[in-house]
Amino acid sequence: METIEKMTDFFTSRVEGYDEHMLNTVEGCRDAYKYMATLVPDTAQSLLDLGCGTGLELDEIFKIHPTILVTGIDLTQAMLDKLRQKHPQKNMNLLCGSYFELPFGSNIFDCAVSFQTLHHFTHEKKTGLYRKLYDALKTGSIYIECDYMVESQEAEELYFRENERIRREMGLSDDEFYHYDTPCTITNQITMLKTAGFSNVKQVFREENTTILVAEK
Repeated sequence: METIEKMTDFFTSRVEGYDEHMLNTVEGCRDAYKYMATLVPDTAQSLLDLGCGTGLELDEIFKIHPTILVTGIDLTQAMLDKLRQKHPQKNMNLLCGSYFELPFGSNIFDCAVSFQTLHHFTHEKKTGLYRKLYDALKTGSIYIECDYMVESQEAEELYFRENERIRREMGLSDDEFYHYDTPCTITNQITMLKTAGFSNVKQVFREENTTILVAEK
């Protein structure tokens, strides 16, 4: 029987090699980290980073915005510890927990980002998260999402079917966070963001399956 790992266990066991893997193995990420940083508005003073991990996107953002106030959320404490070690002097509020459950507040952030973290969840969960995110952003701000996205509906449905099959065989509930890729199509991602309230959602980068969308509030 094929099995999958609990999300926190998956990333805790890979924390030491994570940066190298993302930069050198996942096609498009090295360029996407740099490009994402250029999309953060010059006027942004506060940033919410969903699934911040070891902060590879923050490595690049801090080069352009060295004094920006970051709220970073991640499920894995070991990842957050690594991020803090890399940037001990930066103004970061790092929270260990689920971004589906932790409160973001309302009308607080000038910008929000996520990088390769949301391709594990259903349309319903993501749309709910986007609504919460929309409320947390100030009017006129943007959300920048870089993620693994596919082009065909058939490919998306295949990944979701396989995830459901494995979870069923392992006896897992939908609410348990286990690591399995379920990328959505670019079209579906844009639709979810618009459903949550965002306007002018556009694709600005794609290298292999690594894709960046920008959504405006």
